[in-house]
Amino acid sequence: MGRGRAKAKQTKVARQLKYYTPDTDLSALERELHKASETDPDDTPQVDEDDHDDYGKWASGEH
Repeated sequence: MGRGRAKAKQTKVARQLKYYTPDTDLSALERELHKASETDPDDTPQVDEDDHDDYGKWASGEH
């Protein structure tokens, strides 16, 4: 019989989430996106797959 109060709480929370408009710092977002576009994808370090294949070594008995 206590479902009415729980449902009212859920409705209230859903309404708050639907109509909540947070203050967004658009200049900070612009700076972050600009930084992301400046990085070159070729600058990422290459990872040797053999260095991280511990399971493969364990499975083959090379530990």
